[in-house]
Amino acid sequence: MKNKKKDNNNSKQILLSVLGVAILIVAVVGVSFAAFSYSKTGTQVNTITTGTISMNYVESDNAINLTNALPMTDDVGKALADENQYFDFTVSANITGTTTINYAITGEKVEGESTLPDAGVKVYLTDMDDDADSEILPPTKLSTLDKTAASEASGAPEGQFKLTTGTFSATSSHKYRLRMWVADDYTVTGESQAYKLKVNVYGAAAAQ
Repeated sequence: MKNKKKDNNNSKQILLSVLGVAILIVAVVGVSFAAFSYSKTGTQVNTITTGTISMNYVESDNAINLTNALPMTDDVGKALADENQYFDFTVSANITGTTTINYAITGEKVEGESTLPDAGVKVYLTDMDDDADSEILPPTKLSTLDKTAASEASGAPEGQFKLTTGTFSATSSHKYRLRMWVADDYTVTGESQAYKLKVNVYGAAAAQ
């Protein structure tokens, strides 16, 4: 019986020794893999070169100045063509490369100098390329126009009247004409009233 116990003890010791060696081998292998590293310096240079982007906004000398204006119908307003009855401007871009520019044309009310309500004024925007005078924005009350949001693709600030938006993907230009008049459903009071609107243009390159 004692011999059997000794044999059992020896077996356990051998088993433990074998396990100990196995654990040691795993540990050594693990350390070997952890210590292995490789590095090589590349020889090729990868390059990105941006194109050139520029935008331009040119206003005409004449601005809208309707003095003693009375409410008028859309048909009459759309036909305004005398000096100081319309405002011409050009938006252009110079692009090399594959960049796209998102732009917005907005109207900004001159606060403190505008006494007519937004609902009493209509605006009408046309495309004047090749003297076409084709409609972009139909006669619309300022009060019903969308306003720019905080995250406009064009980068326009929040809260301005959105007249139109567009994109440039190559060097080109667009001519526009703005007309503005008192809406025919607005009741004129005995006091003189005015509305002043600035046209702004904003542009930003689209994410590539």
